[in-house]
Amino acid sequence: MTEQYVLDLQEVDETQVALVGGKGAHLGALSRIEGIRVPGGFCVTTDAFRRVMAQAPSIDGQLDQLSRLDPDDGEAIRALSARIRRTIEGIAIPGDLVTAITRALAGLGEQAACAVRSSATAEDLPTASFAGQQDTYLNVVGPTAVLQHVSRCWASLFTERAVTYRRRNGIDHRRVHMAVVVQQMVFPHAAGVLFTADPVTGNRKVATVDAGFGLGEALVSGLVNPDVFTVRHGEVVAKKIAAKQRAVHALPAGGTRDMAIDSRQQEQPALTDAQVVRLVRLGRRIEAHFGRPQDIEWCLADDGFQIVQSRPITTLFPIPETGDQENHVYVSVGHGQMMTDPMKPLGLSVWQLTAMAPMHEAGGRLFVDVTRRLASPASRAGLLDVMGRGDPLIRDALETVLDRGDFVPSLPDSAPGGPPAGGGSAPIETDPAIVAELIERSQASVAALERDIRTKTGPALFAFLLEAFEEHKRVLGDPLSLQAIMAGMEATWWLNDKLREWLGEKNAADTLTLSAPDNVTSEMGLALLDVADVIRPRPEVVAFLRGVEHVEDAAFLDELAKLAGGTEARDAIVAYLDRYGMRCVGEIDITRPRWRERPTTLVPLILDNVRNFESGAAQRRFEQGRQKARKKEQDVLSRLRALPDGGQKADEAKRMIDRVRTFIGYREYPKYGIVSRYFVYKRALLEEAERLVRANVLPEKEDIFYLTFQELHDVVRSNQADDRLIQRRKEEFRSYHALTPPRVLTSDGEAVTGTYRRDDVPAGALIGLPVSAGTIEGRARVILDLAEAGLEAGDILVTACTDPSWTPLFVGIAGLVTEVGGLMTHGAVIAREYGLPAVVGVDRATRLIRDGQRIRVHGTDGYVEILP
Repeated sequence: MTEQYVLDLQEVDETQVALVGGKGAHLGALSRIEGIRVPGGFCVTTDAFRRVMAQAPSIDGQLDQLSRLDPDDGEAIRALSARIRRTIEGIAIPGDLVTAITRALAGLGEQAACAVRSSATAEDLPTASFAGQQDTYLNVVGPTAVLQHVSRCWASLFTERAVTYRRRNGIDHRRVHMAVVVQQMVFPHAAGVLFTADPVTGNRKVATVDAGFGLGEALVSGLVNPDVFTVRHGEVVAKKIAAKQRAVHALPAGGTRDMAIDSRQQEQPALTDAQVVRLVRLGRRIEAHFGRPQDIEWCLADDGFQIVQSRPITTLFPIPETGDQENHVYVSVGHGQMMTDPMKPLGLSVWQLTAMAPMHEAGGRLFVDVTRRLASPASRAGLLDVMGRGDPLIRDALETVLDRGDFVPSLPDSAPGGPPAGGGSAPIETDPAIVAELIERSQASVAALERDIRTKTGPALFAFLLEAFEEHKRVLGDPLSLQAIMAGMEATWWLNDKLREWLGEKNAADTLTLSAPDNVTSEMGLALLDVADVIRPRPEVVAFLRGVEHVEDAAFLDELAKLAGGTEARDAIVAYLDRYGMRCVGEIDITRPRWRERPTTLVPLILDNVRNFESGAAQRRFEQGRQKARKKEQDVLSRLRALPDGGQKADEAKRMIDRVRTFIGYREYPKYGIVSRYFVYKRALLEEAERLVRANVLPEKEDIFYLTFQELHDVVRSNQADDRLIQRRKEEFRSYHALTPPRVLTSDGEAVTGTYRRDDVPAGALIGLPVSAGTIEGRARVILDLAEAGLEAGDILVTACTDPSWTPLFVGIAGLVTEVGGLMTHGAVIAREYGLPAVVGVDRATRLIRDGQRIRVHGTDGYVEILP
């Protein structure tokens, strides 16, 4: 294929990113949209870049060095990227390339003022915008200057910020090439940026325009505050006019300079309302062409708008696809399940196929549509009550949407929407045999699944799994199981409400639930203390575990058995994995590696237990909690008996205490049953994946994680896989990590953030939800990865969210703070069982609290103080 070094913008469209880079491709596409004016110009293509790079063989070795550097070693990255830039700027541009560029320049007018702009192939992509990563030069005059600045643009592929950004987004330096856009310079009266969706709330119906005088560089560089206009449904609904003291203007001989603005003009708006509305109309046309919200740079010259850049807004959270034009309100599933990370497609589809309610996917996360429940006054009250008890921020966000009055339609109470959430459960007797029977049923169902799946392969496996998913839902929806869960929760709420009313005591149920029986998750944390007891007296084993990062997971247990005392240590770990090895961080995603698959994940937790505890700690701890709960019960009942009608109140409270002790531990069991079944499904699907790899249908077995269950079924049936689809899904999944999922999302794309409406906390305190009583002061350990725990006795764990896999950490901490959670989510339940003061739902806790700071956690009142 003949190499093309220079292309006119009119010859380019968005399919040619590989040749002209993201910016060039977008500008070419923009220039073809009817009614959109783009300054004339041309692209120096990536063919030219590669030709020039080939003239400096030393760059190859430098790129090797760059890829080996630690992404956090800023000094080394700075030095090496500067060396690469100097090498590129020192390469002489070949003569035929110089001729092609100067010929194209003559078409604009040889001494025309130009903008020379970098356009990398990994730029302005739907998943990574790279905004501001490479260089732009304005008002460049004459062929010599233009050629010099083309070289500088090539070199700017290796600015320190561009190199770091690529590393963070997992993009290989060698896969990115640089084109350069050369355009006729526009000398505008005003310039700025248009967002066709609100970049803060995500609302797709709202556009915002930032505007200033002169060139847009004054806004981009932060030299001035812009005028900000908000436009909705074709009219300006809000505006803030700034005092604009400076502007950047082009100089006659080339280059730019910032200048003071005449004092009489400073308070004038840079655009009229009519111009703003006209600009937004152009923006909507551009957005429609590219099919997603855009971040658009514009100039106003001679009362006409020219568009000099358009890129996707990559920070917006996607909207679930419904195929209708109705208004919808979605609640995040991840916030309830304590897993707000993105899930891979197989994980999403298996959760959807096994869930009790229909779910929608967006940004790698799952959401439930609650619009119909909100629309009917009867179901609305029940929904808000349950949401509020679980997570007050979700309730507040839903009420914020409702208060607008026009977003959620009003339906009569008879509208189909299911029973009110959490309401109307039938009475259940307080009998521990009920819990024993439910656990036995679940175990029998999992055992039958393990037995029956062994003989299933190929398409027959998928038919079997679809039946297994129905059994999964049947077990999950067992009315007796739901009654037992609700009985424990309602008894907790009753005790907290009534004992506050009668005795003035907050969160009394927290102490009454200490060491409740039959809690499989809290037992899991204590059981790892028993594993540590086996390992502690064996110094060779402890030394081996300290160096275990150099041991492969597959060889870990075998290597352990070769040591003195290693057989006993291995047997203790294997017994633990037999009971809990199906668990892991983010366990609702079937694709996540389980402890059984990666047993070394548990090593840091075991070592913390060896260091921080003495033998027999698990039994002592459980017994202490039981005694404390019993003492609390006696205290509460005796105080109640001293009240008017005290005998009746004490009898009612005693019934509820027995109820909560009987049922609250079972609250954790259904999730254990789900992940037990998930691990059985996963192992069977991975065996299919291994067959596909052996048949050369897939390069590696983990590729199945990027297919939905149905797509994987099709691949197994046809023995054919779409490699491009899998590659695209991998890139999408990577990009989803940068998105923060909202608790509540509307079909307009608005992420609605609830607030705590409280005035009973000290100034400067971080507000959250009180879920486990008590006050504790200590060192904050901000931990986002379980493997990097390294806890000391008395530490307070601060993290984003905790699912059951974090429980082994809870035995070694003094308190808990999380960004996500509710009264009945796993972290809260276990914190109460272990008697840890805990506050959850603390917005941005991991950013506002620094690792190592001293903090005070008020678990009874629901706030955290950062201490001097």
